[in-house]
Amino acid sequence: MSVHTHIFWCSPFIHQCSSKSSLLYTVEQAILLSISFSRKIKIIEARVSRLTMSSPSKRREMDLMKLMMSDYKVETVNDGMQVFYVHFHGPKDSPYLGGVWKVRVELPDAYPYKSPSIGFINKIYHPNVDEMSGSVCLDVINQTWSPMFDLVNVFEVFLPQLLLYPNPSDPLNGEAAALMMRDRSAYEQKVKEYCLKYAKPEDIGAAPEEKSSDDELSEEEYDSSDEAVVGKVDP
Repeated sequence: MSVHTHIFWCSPFIHQCSSKSSLLYTVEQAILLSISFSRKIKIIEARVSRLTMSSPSKRREMDLMKLMMSDYKVETVNDGMQVFYVHFHGPKDSPYLGGVWKVRVELPDAYPYKSPSIGFINKIYHPNVDEMSGSVCLDVINQTWSPMFDLVNVFEVFLPQLLLYPNPSDPLNGEAAALMMRDRSAYEQKVKEYCLKYAKPEDIGAAPEEKSSDDELSEEEYDSSDEAVVGKVDP
């Protein structure tokens, strides 16, 4: 066999080897690109996480937007993000079921490293909630709070757990705590009475302090002026 013939017969083998090498090179490149892209994604996620955690104002904005996009009704104060109100419904399998409360939330400057302050606007009967001010025992939240938690966790985990599992050993409402330890059924009945009396949907339409004395005075003046007009007799 001549040299030319030998080369001719080997050429398909050379072409096949070349195709395999090209394929392997392409696969290697694809894997490298995939790894590179994955690393870039992780780097971006880490940077976003650091930015979020290092900037409390951005974290407040993000958490509040997340809460607004959930099933909770949120009322901001003067379009601010530090103090706002959230409508909260009593959890299932609890005597608070059927009740709805307007909850005041205040985010500290150090949020999310420090837990938010929570307070009920309309009355609730609970050992760990002050009946007059509506403030929630801070230890209940602070004991388990972490910067990894957000506002949705407060209303989906912390508050439902608080209502489901009261802690009478650390009370803000001593009467409720004593009744709960003495007679659980009587305690639950009192809870339901408070729900019917103070926690109906119409009870959270407006906070009591939103109606000022000036508004009441103007209404009285309006009524008295109407009476004066009615009392006049044409000559």
